[in-house]
Amino acid sequence: MAGERAVGLVRELHRAAGGHLPPFRAEGLRQALEEMRALYERNQADVSEAKSGRTDLIFLIRFRHCCLLRNQRCILAYLYDRLLRIRALRWEYGSVLPNTIQFHMAAEEVEWFNRYKKSLATYMRSVGGEEGLDLTQDVKPPKSLYIEVRCLRDYGEFEIDDGTTILLKKNSQHFLPRWKCEQLIRQGVLEHILS
Repeated sequence: MAGERAVGLVRELHRAAGGHLPPFRAEGLRQALEEMRALYERNQADVSEAKSGRTDLIFLIRFRHCCLLRNQRCILAYLYDRLLRIRALRWEYGSVLPNTIQFHMAAEEVEWFNRYKKSLATYMRSVGGEEGLDLTQDVKPPKSLYIEVRCLRDYGEFEIDDGTTILLKKNSQHFLPRWKCEQLIRQGVLEHILS
């Protein structure tokens, strides 16, 4: 049936729960665009025949046109949803994405992510005085300035503002400034211990 390839792309995104980014389906996208091109060419041929007096083709032309519009909406929804998920990944993981996530992205999506990352960094430098304002910190309003965290994997040395260096080893617990370790919590290096 017409439009199944494009709908399949949207269904796959819908199945990917929790903002997970499934692999980019270039072949599925190419097939949907090829189907659209074939529908358009058949419509063009039928339109010229309909102009010469064959009015029985009008309903077929309208049907194909609706299929074209549906495919277009599905493809745009697929691409837009992927961009929204990639934008959310910037806020979740920071400016460097894990290789497992980058592997699922098309080259154009990686380029878009890099431009978005630079644009966000430029904006954060422009607000908040000389040092700028890091909007990626404190995504949720903090209840306290210091939190207790547990290290989930060996990370190495970690320096806080007063110059103290802390060795983050697996299963070690520390009492650290929230804003300093929130990025590591999002990356899965630290875990917030709730009392």
